[in-house]
Amino acid sequence: MKRYYKYVRPYLRYFILGPIMMMVEVVGEVVLPQLMANIINIGAANRDTGYILKMGGLMVLMAGLMMLGGVGGAYFGAKASVNFAADLRKDVFSKVQKFSFSNIDKFSTGSLVTRLTNDITHIQNMINMALRMMLRSPGMLIGAIIMAFRINTRLAFILLLVMPILTVVIVIVLRMAFPRFDAMQKKLDSLNSNIQETLMNVRVIKSFVRGEYEEERFAKSNQELKDASLNAFKVVIVQMPLMSLAMNVTTLAIVWFGGNQIMAGTMLVGDLTAFTTYIVQVLMSLMMMAMILLHASRAITSGRRISEVLDTEIDLTDDQAAHKEKQIEKGGIEFRNVTFSYYKEKMEGEYSAREVLSNINLNIKPGQVVGIIGSTGCGKTTLVQMIPRLYDVDQGEVLVDGINVKDYSLHNLREGVGMVLQKNILFSGTIMENLEWGDENASEEEIREVSAQAQADQFVSGFTDGYETELGQGGVNVSGGQKQRLCIARTLLKKPKILILDDSTSAVDTATEARIREAFSTSLKNTTKLIVAQRITSVIESDQIIVMDDGRIVGVGDHQELLESNKTYQEIYYSQMDKEVSA
Repeated sequence: MKRYYKYVRPYLRYFILGPIMMMVEVVGEVVLPQLMANIINIGAANRDTGYILKMGGLMVLMAGLMMLGGVGGAYFGAKASVNFAADLRKDVFSKVQKFSFSNIDKFSTGSLVTRLTNDITHIQNMINMALRMMLRSPGMLIGAIIMAFRINTRLAFILLLVMPILTVVIVIVLRMAFPRFDAMQKKLDSLNSNIQETLMNVRVIKSFVRGEYEEERFAKSNQELKDASLNAFKVVIVQMPLMSLAMNVTTLAIVWFGGNQIMAGTMLVGDLTAFTTYIVQVLMSLMMMAMILLHASRAITSGRRISEVLDTEIDLTDDQAAHKEKQIEKGGIEFRNVTFSYYKEKMEGEYSAREVLSNINLNIKPGQVVGIIGSTGCGKTTLVQMIPRLYDVDQGEVLVDGINVKDYSLHNLREGVGMVLQKNILFSGTIMENLEWGDENASEEEIREVSAQAQADQFVSGFTDGYETELGQGGVNVSGGQKQRLCIARTLLKKPKILILDDSTSAVDTATEARIREAFSTSLKNTTKLIVAQRITSVIESDQIIVMDDGRIVGVGDHQELLESNKTYQEIYYSQMDKEVSA
């Protein structure tokens, strides 16, 4: 509760006014039956029209106040719950944005989406319901019991028989509900992950004609969610009839015994009418409390899932950074005895702590063009991800301009490093908006200039709307090569001191790639450029080429040196050159 109070405090007035307004409605609920009893017992019995009109007027006034109280309570309850949920959602999203890659790996994307939407909505609904009923329900319960005992003590003792039974039912229902709602939310996570994966990869699914397979997989996830939901809601289905049965049986008992007392002359008709209303209010209050607790069990499950995100310890921070104000100035890079593995421990025997990088020592001078080449899975991408601290080394250290990357603020470090990833991602919006990710204050002239350097300006200008062309989600309406060039342009606009191209020209032809490299040599003369590639032609002109194999550096030098002395480089070179010649 301490955690969630920070979301209550800014809207405390709504959290207070909502229940207070609902108490106005409760007072009306308790007073109205007594006024009706007075009309029957006094006004109707004595045929006193004036008295009837007087009591009737009071009832109308009370009904008006109840309406104001109900509307006010609902309004303030909605204001409080919606604002609470919005602030909580903002904090959860902000926490996710701070996650390292390893933190994100612990949650599926579908699960994080569910927690940010469905789970927070459950908490919002619970708060709204609680603010409207947490005082209304017990207030009406206590008020109705007091009024019932005032009217007829002997009849009121029937409540003492029914209430313990209903309490036991509520406790049993809650004990059954909690684990079922937990299981339901996990199935919802799974379904959301399935949907997201299918929609993101719909083109692959269609190209491999796997639509039926995906439909079956979705049907399975959907069926599992349906079964889990039905299993959870069976509790609600069973609860309501039991509560209604108890309420109806109690009402019948009251009417039976109260009728006998009226015939015996020990009870007035108006009192029995009011008493019956109060008994119904008592039982309705218990039903409302049961519903609050039932929804609370679901909200507690959602709250626990939200807390898992908020409590996740971010394993990559700049809290201990010694040079937070320092920025990258030259772009020199050094690796000292760097070792890294993705799986740090054995997990149920499934994974071993295999080193992806092993004892890496490397020195890259500012402004150099460095090619990194090697077989698939040899650790090329992992190596360059150490520089902007997308992951942290397990052993050793990575230095930029002679300073350990852990001693920079994450913002300043990543501001100085431009990275074009293997998977080129564009966002919904215009081409211009996507390019402005590199520099939101860039002029149109600057954007066109970097686009020309990345060989993107020509095809963008060919679009009807040019740079205002709307891109679909993920840039689905441009080709792979066009997407790569836009991503390169976006990174160039950042004007980084270190530029990392991670196999980022694989979808463009060699002539276009050569023009891009030529533009780098002029426009990014003082920028350190790291080119991770599969094609040897992409790195052949580099100042320095790093050859990797199985997480180790097995060769460093220029093209001629490696071609003469490095067996791994020779194998790569001749295998690719032979293919080009035969082609």
